[in-house]
Amino acid sequence: MSERKVLNKYYPPDFDPSKLPKLKLSKERQYVIRTMAPFNMRCKTCGEYIYKGKKFNSRKETCQDQTYLGLRIFRFYIKCPRCLAEITFKTDLENCDYEMEHGATRNFEAVRLAEKQAEQEQKEKDDEIASNPMMVLEKRTKDSRMEMERLEQLEELRDINARHASLDHSNVLTFHMEYEKQLQKLQDDEDEKFIKSVFGKGEVSADGIKRIEDESDEEDGLPLKKRQAIAIAGSSKPTDVLSQEPRKELNKPKPVWEKSVGSLKSKSTLNGLVRAKKTFN
Repeated sequence: MSERKVLNKYYPPDFDPSKLPKLKLSKERQYVIRTMAPFNMRCKTCGEYIYKGKKFNSRKETCQDQTYLGLRIFRFYIKCPRCLAEITFKTDLENCDYEMEHGATRNFEAVRLAEKQAEQEQKEKDDEIASNPMMVLEKRTKDSRMEMERLEQLEELRDINARHASLDHSNVLTFHMEYEKQLQKLQDDEDEKFIKSVFGKGEVSADGIKRIEDESDEEDGLPLKKRQAIAIAGSSKPTDVLSQEPRKELNKPKPVWEKSVGSLKSKSTLNGLVRAKKTFN
């Protein structure tokens, strides 16, 4: 039993390949290929927008008598997905892009237009410089001046690198730390002098606060809490003040809630008001 998928075919002994008929194909033949829209476009018939990257079953053909540096230019035919109108575009090898040909309009692309305009301006400027010998001389002088400036900058960078190569970073850090300490010390001294000049010759603490001595008052005129504090400070033991009672102030009126409102008297005081009922026989 033979194989279902064979790799070798049988050639009879009298087989002559020169007698095989040759397939004659036209140069203008078209191929059906799967392609994508190369740019955003809008159909002229129905106004449908076709975005870049949309896939189509297109027909491809070679443009006759159109080449760029010996390379062939291809034309593509697609149909609008809404109205089925035919749209054609072809390759633009000079600008590495595609060129819209028929059936639609290419949407505006600001980046592409700006690049194209910049290239056109640069080309016109180069042509003008090439045609004017004075501008050529001026451009050459400007280039030489720029080259000299760049060489000077390069020499400065080399000197800086050589200086930094002989510099010890640890010594630089130590010097910087010492400088910061000295600067802080000078600032503290200036602040202390300013505080002394403001507060005078009075006793000034380490925090810059002047201590003002309180004037002594008579003990009798001081309030109770202050007298207790003075007694605590003057006693030999802090617990002595607990055994001492504060002096009672004389002739001090009592508050209303401490005044007596009277008390109920005994039953004997009410005997005269109550009399027994007399009964008559």
